[in-house]
Amino acid sequence: MGIEKLKEMTTQVRRDIVRMVHSPQSGHPGGSLGCTDFLVALFFKIMNRKPGFDMDGIGEDIFFLSNGHISPLFYSVLSRTGYFPVSELKTFRQINSRLQGHPATHEHLPGVRVASGSLGQGMSVAAGAATAKKLNNDKSIVYSLHGDGELDEGQNWEAIMFAAHRKIDNMIATIDVNGQQIDGPTKQVMNLGSLREKFLAFGWHVLEMDGNNIEEVLQKMDAAKAALGNGKPVCVLMRTIMGKGVGFMEGTHEWHGIAPSDKQLEDALKLLPETTLGDY
Repeated sequence: MGIEKLKEMTTQVRRDIVRMVHSPQSGHPGGSLGCTDFLVALFFKIMNRKPGFDMDGIGEDIFFLSNGHISPLFYSVLSRTGYFPVSELKTFRQINSRLQGHPATHEHLPGVRVASGSLGQGMSVAAGAATAKKLNNDKSIVYSLHGDGELDEGQNWEAIMFAAHRKIDNMIATIDVNGQQIDGPTKQVMNLGSLREKFLAFGWHVLEMDGNNIEEVLQKMDAAKAALGNGKPVCVLMRTIMGKGVGFMEGTHEWHGIAPSDKQLEDALKLLPETTLGDY
């Protein structure tokens, strides 16, 4: 898929996100919109995936979503890449739907490899899966996505320390650095200082990128892949704008976890023009 098609897909996925959250009047649009460019690029261009879905993921790249509240984005991308019908997006957060507010494996939804409602666990899961791949001589890559506010959780730093100590050099952990979390700006809630210096001090290879520039995402993720196999896990610090693409949602924690009204949905969809891909 070329750049223009990828950009069109990001617009469509953003349309999916605001419509999905609006319908049940529940969900998390801010981080979902901010990470759209990255996850579209990852699933449509970067990852080496096999057709269908095999929970073991042997011989293919696998992905873990740690900040599971951005499930609207995850579900949209999974459906648009063929893991399940796009029409199922209309069931988001409905009773008996497989598309619950936070992804869970007991729903048996293709593409979901771990439950991620509780924050802070994805780094441990990714490090474990990457270790298993190394033990099995599986040369494919483990990708994961985490929120910057999520790094308040101490379990992350145990896993970060473990991954460097064990030289787990087949994993790429991307951190969504949008500077916002549910209670406010990250610097006010829990100032983590320089994430770059922290990951470097813990023994990781670190890159930085603009996560809302899809060309840069492709370039820097290629650089991240090139850095693998050198005895260090790779961290990509991805700067994004929470609510990206919907002007009145951008850059504020207020849209972390609330749904748009009917009028706000109408306004949002005007900012996200219809695509040839079609709404669900």
